[in-house]
Amino acid sequence: MCRWFAYISPSEESPAHAISKQVNHHYLPFLLSHDPKVHAGTTTQAEVTKRNELFNVDGFGMSWYTPTKSQFTPSAPGSSSTSGPILHPAVYKITHPALHTTNFQTICAATASTCVMAHIRAASTGVIAVVNTHPFVFGRHTIMHNGYISSYPAIARQMAGLMSEEAHTHITGRTDSEALAALYMTYLTSGAGHGRGKDAWEAAYTPKEMMAALQNTISTIIELQRTLGEEVEPNDLNVCVSDGRQLVASRFRNHATQQPPSLYHSASAGVTLNRKYPDEADGAGGRWGEAKGEMGTHGVKAEGRNPRAHKGVGEHGRHVIVASEPTTYKKCEWELIEKNRGIVVDGEGGVEFVEVTYPGQEV
Repeated sequence: MCRWFAYISPSEESPAHAISKQVNHHYLPFLLSHDPKVHAGTTTQAEVTKRNELFNVDGFGMSWYTPTKSQFTPSAPGSSSTSGPILHPAVYKITHPALHTTNFQTICAATASTCVMAHIRAASTGVIAVVNTHPFVFGRHTIMHNGYISSYPAIARQMAGLMSEEAHTHITGRTDSEALAALYMTYLTSGAGHGRGKDAWEAAYTPKEMMAALQNTISTIIELQRTLGEEVEPNDLNVCVSDGRQLVASRFRNHATQQPPSLYHSASAGVTLNRKYPDEADGAGGRWGEAKGEMGTHGVKAEGRNPRAHKGVGEHGRHVIVASEPTTYKKCEWELIEKNRGIVVDGEGGVEFVEVTYPGQEV
């Protein structure tokens, strides 16, 4: 299984458990439990291990949204909207872990964005190559996936036949995840009033439309598998898609009792992650932490006691993080997303959870 991280906020925002560290180390609170109140169901340690593989060393990719493209090509489709310049993703991909990559560290140190998506890969299909590395970009839309499509070679041609010509020809790699992304874009852009071809990739869609496209994609994959006439292994479809201002994601496995890979969300961890603010993502023992003292002129006592903070907690904007694993030491900042649920984040940071259904689902 892979690992991924997505941050989105209407306003801008080096922890010990950053996405780059999840190559060979996992932190999975709430996942192993026999208590249904914590959304884990009756889960065994073996199942948790199987769905959340230890080593994720087959590639790293990151996208971050900026208004630069819209500012330099103001006449292009989707160059502006009522909320300002349209954001487009810049992308960085490599075929090895990013942990000790100087270029990656330099980009992170010099980049600010209101939407960041990052992914480390544990390959299930496709060779280890940049073209097979997530996230996948279609116009202003970014898609990444943790999991696999079962029996993908057997349904790949049928999936391709359902894609729009533009989405299909945009595929450059050979992974099930990129095929899923192309099918998602086909469903997203199929409605009237969004333009034709790649122009539709620059159109604005509502979070409801984005979630509907993701639901249709998941349902189609399972419908195709049901035509194989054999017992097909369940799918793991933890998918995240964003246009830079809105985000939808799913935690999904089409099995009555088995759990999908881990997926968490937080609407407060951004304050802990951001070095402008008093706390410290790694706690008092972290790189920027102090063992004693209050927080400068803000007088905010925080576990991390970041001596470099120059903003108060109340100054941080609304935000949402969705990630395979928590990236701060504060367990209370994170909630495990329930099995077969979608999280929908609108442009103002509002959050809604919806059920993700599938053909043949047991009631």
